[in-house]
Order: sequence, then structure tokens, then C-alpha cells
Amino acid sequence: MDKFRQFLKASRASIVMVMLIPVALGALGAWVWDGVFNVWLFLLTLLGTGLAHLFSNMINDLWDYKNGADTGASEEVDAITSHSGYLTNGTWSVKGYTIVTWSLFGIAILSGVILSIFSGWWAFVLGLLGGMIAYFYVAPPLRLGYRGKGFSEIAILLSFGVLPVMGAYYVQTSHMDVRAFVLSLPIGLLTTLILFNHHFLHWKLDLQAGKKTLIVVWGEAKALRFSKVLLLLAVIALLVAVLVGSLPYYALIAWLVLIPLYRVYGKLKDHNPSRAYLPLMGGSVKGTYRFGFILIIIMIIQGLI
Repeated sequence: MDKFRQFLKASRASIVMVMLIPVALGALGAWVWDGVFNVWLFLLTLLGTGLAHLFSNMINDLWDYKNGADTGASEEVDAITSHSGYLTNGTWSVKGYTIVTWSLFGIAILSGVILSIFSGWWAFVLGLLGGMIAYFYVAPPLRLGYRGKGFSEIAILLSFGVLPVMGAYYVQTSHMDVRAFVLSLPIGLLTTLILFNHHFLHWKLDLQAGKKTLIVVWGEAKALRFSKVLLLLAVIALLVAVLVGSLPYYALIAWLVLIPLYRVYGKLKDHNPSRAYLPLMGGSVKGTYRFGFILIIIMIIQGLI
């Protein structure tokens, strides 16, 4: 049981809902728009994408450790890290950590293969693309999260928005639909906002390690303004989703749950200590979860009526 708890912490399983919510939305799109829903394919999609997300978290930490981005955490006073510390403090060996990490990827790939047999080869392609983005987010030669040119944010938008929503829709229907793409944008942008705001907690450590996030490149003040822009884009994307028919008009009620997050920005200055960003990070996570759950409930209501 202790090993299992360590695994949950190492894989950051507590935030896996940022992946499962888009999958649920994509599958519900198939039910609402096409009248199709296979519960077994849905559950297998949840399993595969959930494990792929845990793989993403662990491979990220593994490469950050190898690149030295985590080893300096104890030396940097004004930095809040989210990794488990199992590699830096020796609780887990690099070999053991690597085996667990790639085992998650292996099961996720197997899930994709099975789904492709029943739904079509695009199910595997979309899943593999997500896995490659997760790996090269921190791994050489691409190291998308280290370049500071927006590649990191695009990767997150694709991996936690476009790919899981469209992939889950495709698994159910064996075809694509532009409505699924539009549906992926509001939740994908909010998840991108979570990851972007997360960097505020340890941007000085990233600077020390040579990890060029946009916050490192732009500085706090400009990055905070962009954070607000991401939130605005998510709000606009929801309106677009309603206008194109991806969601009913009453889905706009989801805007309300983003108000507390918007208010957090008013308490921040151009330059803040790392701990001042904890409410922003917490507000991003809560806002995204509540937003996603409301959309799920709304799509279920739409399907029933």
C-alpha cells in the first residue's frame, strides 16, 4: 500500500481529471450528435488516456531530473516544486522509476492498438501523437518545454484538449467532426492555463536550470498578462462552441465558475514571491474542473432532451 501511495504521488494521479474530462466530452459529443455510445470503448479510452497522462507526468519529472531542473530545488529558496522528490532524495532509483514510467506507456499503447482494431487506425495515430508530444515535451532533441517560444503551450493544448476530445469522439464514431475540434478548445485552453500558471511557482528554478518557459523569457509582468489572455480565449472559445452547435446556448453558464479565478489576478502585482501564485494555481485547477464538469452535465442533459 505504501508503494501504491508513492506511485500516486510520483505520477501526480490527483490531477488526472484534466485528461479524463476532455475524453468524456468527446465521447458525449458522439452520443449527442450521432446517437452513438459504446461504454466499453469509452472505458478503454479512459484507461488508455489516463495512463498516458500519468506517463507524461513521470517522464517529465524523469527528464527534468536528468537535465538538472529538479536537483536544484532544495537550493532555490523562492521556488515551489510539484515533483515527488523520489528521484532527488533517492527514494526511487532511476532504473525503477524508468521501468514504471515506460510500463504506463506500454499499457496505454496497447489500449490504443485495441481501440484501433474496433474503431479505425486513427484511434492509434491520435494516441501515439499524444504520447510523442508528452515524451518530447522535455526529452531531446525537441525539448518543447525548454524552448520558450510557445511550443510548450501548443503541446499542452493539443495533448489535453484537441487530441483527447477528437480521439474519444473518433473511437465512438470512426469519423471526425469539426464540432469535436471546436468543443476541445475551451477545456484545452483552460488546461493550458493550468500548466502555464504552474510555471510561476518555480520559474526562477527553471531559469537556473536553463529551462526557457515563456515566463522565463518574458518575465513575470508580461507572462501574467498572457495568463489573462489565455483565460479570455477560453471564454471566447466557449461562445464559439455554442455558435457552431458544439454546445447548447445554456452551456454559457459555465462562464460563472471562472469568476473566482479572474478575481485572483487582481491580488497579484507585476512581481510576486512564488507562494503568491498558489491561489492562482489553485484557482486554475478548480475553475477548469468545475468548467469541465458543468459541460459534461450540460451535454448529458442535451442528450436526454
